Amino acid sequence: MPKKRKSRGRAKGRKGKEDRVQCDSCGAWIPRSKAKKVTRYVSPVDPQLAKELEKKGAIIQRYPVTKYYCVSCAIFRGIVKIRSREERKSRKPQRR
Repeated sequence: MPKKRKSRGRAKGRKGKEDRVQCDSCGAWIPRSKAKKVTRYVSPVDPQLAKELEKKGAIIQRYPVTKYYCVSCAIFRGIVKIRSREERKSRKPQRR
């Protein structure tokens, strides 16, 4: 069966087995290097209230929330775009 990518879509190389993570959308277990990692900063305070507090000089704490998505869920959510064969061969990073 032909391979679409030389790396099989992973960064593992010849390291053997690696940790698996669960997709936060569909629940599938996927290798960590194949998963698409998305980190967003979330504030526990309501946005309108935070805006008023910041005007008065308060500092609103934000904390990172990291989610992992499988390739199919990442495409569905628009995190990763489908690329043509020529674009897949290029090594430059994709702009988000």
